[in-house]
Amino acid sequence: MKPYAGLLFAVTMDSIDCAKQQIRAIISKSSVPEDPRHADNVLEWLLKLKPDADEALQLAALAHDIDRADDQTKIKRADFNDYDQFKAAHAHHSAAILKQILQQCQVEPSIIDNSCQLVEQHEVGGDPRSNLLKDADSISYFEVNMPLYFQREGYEETLKRCIWGYHRLSPRMKEVCQSLSYSHDVLNKILKETVSNKDDVF
Repeated sequence: MKPYAGLLFAVTMDSIDCAKQQIRAIISKSSVPEDPRHADNVLEWLLKLKPDADEALQLAALAHDIDRADDQTKIKRADFNDYDQFKAAHAHHSAAILKQILQQCQVEPSIIDNSCQLVEQHEVGGDPRSNLLKDADSISYFEVNMPLYFQREGYEETLKRCIWGYHRLSPRMKEVCQSLSYSHDVLNKILKETVSNKDDVF
């Protein structure tokens, strides 16, 4: 992993603010157009689900997909036969990048460890905190990512991705997902088909 040597740290800047600023700056360079909005939207959803979310959770929400920001180093789907293995590698790489940013911004070690662990687990959950992050990430895909994903990938791939993402949602967030609507009928059709599908596809 290449070092982010260009990170700036002002002594007067709070370490958490420094980290959030640098995370957003890196994600803003992603070639995936929805990535910056998705990062902020996941944070918004996290705070809706847990208004008192601590800094480690908030940092994890912003940075969970930071791996995708660099086309040269990001984990690529084509390198994996298994989709879940791809997602696990993506989460691991995102956590490694986040750790470097947090260390350079002089964030407390306990927050670094907690936030990076959350990013490592954000695709699968497994405890109340990582489950919250997984829910926020999953519902944000439907709210923010899906329309642009459809433009790139077409109907069948979007449907597969939606079914996979829908199965990750908690029962409460599945109800939220079912209430979403889109300006394009084809997206509403994909969502309806997603909700009615009982089987995972990857």
